[in-house]
Amino acid sequence: MEGRVKMSHPVCLIENENTPEGYKLVINQKAAQILQDITEPVVVVAIVGKYRTGKSYLMNKLAGSDNGFALGSTIQSKTKGIWMWCFPHPVKPGHTLVLLDTEGLGDIEKGDEKNDSWIFSLAVLLSSTLVYNSVGTIDQDSMEKLHYVTELTERIKLKAKATADDDDSAEFKRTFPSFIWCVRDFTLKLEQEGKQITEDEYLQNGLKLKKGLSKAIMSYNFPRECITNFFKYHKCFVFERPASTADLQRLEELSESQLEPNFVKQTHTFCNFVFKNSQTKTLAGGHCVTGRMLGNLAVTYVESIRSGSVPCMENAVLALAQIENTVAIQDALSVYEAEMRQAESTFPTETQDEFLEKQTQFQSMALKAFMGRSFKDDKREYQGQLMRDLHHKNEDFAKRNEEASIRKCQDLLQVLSASLEKGIADGEFCKPGGHKRFVQEKQKIMETYNNSPKKGIKAAVVLQHFLEGKKHIETAVLKADESLTKRDIEAQEERIKKEAVERKLQEEKENAVQLMQTKKEQNRRLEQLAVMLKEKMEEEREKFLKENQWMIDEKMKEREKLAQEGFHNKARMLDEQMKDLQHQNEEISKDIWIKNGVGVLLDVATLVLPGVFGKVANIASNFFRRLF
Repeated sequence: MEGRVKMSHPVCLIENENTPEGYKLVINQKAAQILQDITEPVVVVAIVGKYRTGKSYLMNKLAGSDNGFALGSTIQSKTKGIWMWCFPHPVKPGHTLVLLDTEGLGDIEKGDEKNDSWIFSLAVLLSSTLVYNSVGTIDQDSMEKLHYVTELTERIKLKAKATADDDDSAEFKRTFPSFIWCVRDFTLKLEQEGKQITEDEYLQNGLKLKKGLSKAIMSYNFPRECITNFFKYHKCFVFERPASTADLQRLEELSESQLEPNFVKQTHTFCNFVFKNSQTKTLAGGHCVTGRMLGNLAVTYVESIRSGSVPCMENAVLALAQIENTVAIQDALSVYEAEMRQAESTFPTETQDEFLEKQTQFQSMALKAFMGRSFKDDKREYQGQLMRDLHHKNEDFAKRNEEASIRKCQDLLQVLSASLEKGIADGEFCKPGGHKRFVQEKQKIMETYNNSPKKGIKAAVVLQHFLEGKKHIETAVLKADESLTKRDIEAQEERIKKEAVERKLQEEKENAVQLMQTKKEQNRRLEQLAVMLKEKMEEEREKFLKENQWMIDEKMKEREKLAQEGFHNKARMLDEQMKDLQHQNEEISKDIWIKNGVGVLLDVATLVLPGVFGKVANIASNFFRRLF
């Protein structure tokens, strides 16, 4: 199926090159091209953790394979950089599962903490589910090894222009992935105060804060607060040791029957949870990320890191929007042009209305293609460009339709007038009674021509030009006809002039009618675009409101928990965050939000569309008022 990729083995997405200046991250172009070919939404699961803790084994199980991502059986880290493996999602039709296996953190041979922090940050930026893999227990030691999470605010910027007063924790939670902590070689009983607890309760206990303001307590609380505040939801899995130490060195060679049954069961539970619960990768506002968008994000983030700056999510999304909106215009124009070229085989259309209906139908298809891919076009810049480009293509195909009509009419008149032309060449009309025969021949041509079907919209114009071309010949024939009196000649000359004036008036009337039809149809198209934009903005608003309400609900749960544990100052801070989120919901719920968006479209249409279409934009303002 087009837009889907099934890889037989993983490839390196982000290479970690060891240079004399230190480790440098580089995008693998082959992997980037694989992502470019994925047009489906992606679910991205990344795994991070200390080297030699069995990360690759879990990723291979998610891939439904015993091998693929390198496991390694020595103390050396096998995975370098970030490796990628893509499949059709096993339980989400129309989605692609992207697995990202990262190199082990804290590799003593590499000895580059800064590089490790960038690997961790990229895993966070690119994934919709982040799996943290550790060994032993969730204790202070394991939290200290997860210090990378405390550096995220230094490694990732949400906004291009952030102030010191900005509280970004709410926005991090909106844009960061879900968090799964996998504890390997777990040997403790899941009990607390003599009662059995779940894995998730074990994690929540590990994330509990201590009271106090000492440096030690703040250091203790900080990673726990980061995990709680940054990630969407938190899940925990514990795994028993899979096999004996000797067998661990050849883990990829062992069948499940040779592994500890509980470990196999825990692994299946983990995989099933990830398949069913890992969400589609989205941007702020709920816009789904496709494979090609993920690839572009990866390129943007790596280039930012290589340039020495901190990756900015806002800038990355704007750069991505520019790419996607530009391609959305190309996609829309391709749809329109393909349909019109197919329709061109039926040119000329019998009427102007028939042609305009085709234009409107195919433009509707083009606009749907554009709306389906475009996002963050708040200034309607790309919609304006699309309107302008479609207008030019409309004019081009309208000209082709007219030219097809002209050619057909001229060919028809050439056949019908063959006898008349021969009579003129042979001088048959330069005899007494010749003018009457000339008029009869001309009338016969006109009647046959007018009764001939499918001449197109230029039929009257071509006939007018044909008759104008014969007017001086008819005048000469008239004056050469010796059977006519002076009065007869004068009467016939007056008739010739009158017919010419009437034809001219008829042509102007038909042009005016065509102009009115065009104006009416252009108005329909602009109204159609306005309706589509309104519907798109309503969908975006619903996604934003749903996202914000989820954020409010999550913060309410955390607030209640903090209040119960006595952290009243932190609870009050969450009150302020919830108040801000509620205010956002109130503002975006107002009709003025959509009215302004559609109003910008009207302003853009007036600027970018010339002549008649520009005037249409002013007329359409009445329609916009009726929309709300």
